Amino acid sequence: MSQIAQQTVSNEATPADIRLQDDVLSELEWVPNIEEEQIKVTARDGVVTLCGGARHYAEKTAAEQAAKSVHGCKAVTNDIKVDILGPARRSDADVAEAAVNSLRWDIQVPPDKVKVSVWDGWVTLEGIVDWQYQKEAAERCVHYLMGVKFLSNNIAIKPMAKGVDVKSKIEQAFRRNAGLDARRITVATFNGGDILAGTVASWAERDAAVAAAW
Repeated sequence: MSQIAQQTVSNEATPADIRLQDDVLSELEWVPNIEEEQIKVTARDGVVTLCGGARHYAEKTAAEQAAKSVHGCKAVTNDIKVDILGPARRSDADVAEAAVNSLRWDIQVPPDKVKVSVWDGWVTLEGIVDWQYQKEAAERCVHYLMGVKFLSNNIAIKPMAKGVDVKSKIEQAFRRNAGLDARRITVATFNGGDILAGTVASWAERDAAVAAAW
């Protein structure tokens, strides 16, 4: 893997910032679907910024996930630009057709519930489904398609349970999860939704809390 990442060290960077930059660069080098494109990494106070170019949307998101997995990363600003060249380029009509077909063939996506629109490679998903896994499945259908430059998942989830029941079940899920310290996470119900608050040790633990709640 050559020239996949660059590092810029600010004069104001602390030793912790520099260590986080180095760790993110090392992590990027081991992501197999990031090749040849240059990615510039900066870090400040735990916030990692990614710049540069990617050949497709999946490569951009893979870089973001790699950065989030590094210890000490509190947030990621993903400014990587997707520039699709050569045989991977597709018209908006081709992308839309591929997306509709992919959604139609996925068993986890309810039929006729998700609408697709495409503008200059930017795919938008809309509709209403019953479960979070269905929303995630719809996004996964489109994520890796050729020609996709960006993806907005605006699918809404129809509430299926009373807020007080959901809150209790989320708290129970946290206590069952070996990777979470349930004492450091609180659950509040507001306006039909649930809010998670507290402090975790890493972005991975944050994602685990969100997954357990869903």
